[in-house]
Amino acid sequence: MAGESDVPENTLSCANCGKPANLQCPKCMELKLSREGSAFCSQECFKSSWSSHKSVHLKAKLSSPDTQNSGSLGEGWLYCLKRGQSRTPKLPYFDWTGSLWPYPISIKRIVPDQIDKPDWADDGIPKIEPNSGLQHTVEIKSPDQIERMRETCRIAREVLDAAARIIQPGVTTDEIDRVVHEATIAAGGYPSPLNYHFFPKSCCTSVNEVICHGIPDARKLEDGDIVNVDVTVYYKGVHGDLNETYFVGNVDEESRQLVKCTYECLEKAISIVKPGIRFREIGEVINRHASMSGFSVVKSYCGHGIGELFHCAPNIPHYARNKAVGVMKAGQTFTIEPMINAGVWRDRMWPDGWTAVTADGKRSAQFEHTLLVTDTGVEVLTGRLQTSPNVFPWLNS
Repeated sequence: MAGESDVPENTLSCANCGKPANLQCPKCMELKLSREGSAFCSQECFKSSWSSHKSVHLKAKLSSPDTQNSGSLGEGWLYCLKRGQSRTPKLPYFDWTGSLWPYPISIKRIVPDQIDKPDWADDGIPKIEPNSGLQHTVEIKSPDQIERMRETCRIAREVLDAAARIIQPGVTTDEIDRVVHEATIAAGGYPSPLNYHFFPKSCCTSVNEVICHGIPDARKLEDGDIVNVDVTVYYKGVHGDLNETYFVGNVDEESRQLVKCTYECLEKAISIVKPGIRFREIGEVINRHASMSGFSVVKSYCGHGIGELFHCAPNIPHYARNKAVGVMKAGQTFTIEPMINAGVWRDRMWPDGWTAVTADGKRSAQFEHTLLVTDTGVEVLTGRLQTSPNVFPWLNS
């Protein structure tokens, strides 16, 4: 929303319609841009011109010392293209939907030889997963598999908690990735996202309007951001997957409500998990709560089965009137990971081929757990620990 300018009324022209203007774009004020070209006669003119006006902010940031110095980050810092298979020294052209855009990424992090690795670690291509019968049949895990998943999921939780502890303004998402990578290796695990279909980093960091699969880069987190960190660990032949969305400094009330609602959507969905419940009912529960709060549910991405495979059956849509098939049975393991948007549910893809963003540039939040269906209900394998950082105010009330 445009804020009041301190310029005397009628001394500037509206950047949209040319009429006398006394409102100024708050982002232009923050960037200390010229008031000419950033003034508007009304909120309506400001909103209608946003898709073109935001390019002014991009040009200003690209010419700022911080951005110009991105070339001095060190050797190997480049922009990502083609789902991680290509790099470029120049920012790709794209009609960015919000105020965020990619920064250069660092070189691939090293995994020691003694770490057990999934089959995509070396060449980026999963071999077993795509053709497995478990893409169509929901596996009932053996006691041995369940015990290994408990152990792996606890490690994944501890890794995510380590990342959460460093989140503050000024920290880059690449630094978050470094912490995730090193904590995973220290526990004897492999960061599952690394080189999975050529994904270039060890975790996903999704800031503000990024829905999911954001690539950690050189951008520093800013006061008022929200950031989701998505961690998956491969250990003893199985994967454990979870994510949380965190506040960076002082966050506006709408974003706080969005994150809280998303957390509640996951909790409400988990509460119905037990043998005999249809997978499609998860989406009904999530959609109902999000809609009542004035938010929308992303339809392009879903939860998934997990175990010795990173992604397998069942698919878990998070929206209402979905066509998911099957019912829950004891011994099944899968993720629920609702992505909730402040605006429309539709998404767009950045040129890197991974980063999904909201189509209208408004913010998105996500939470995820890996779950085990038990004889009587559900076990949250990636649940919070007593040592988990106290970062969500609603858990204290």
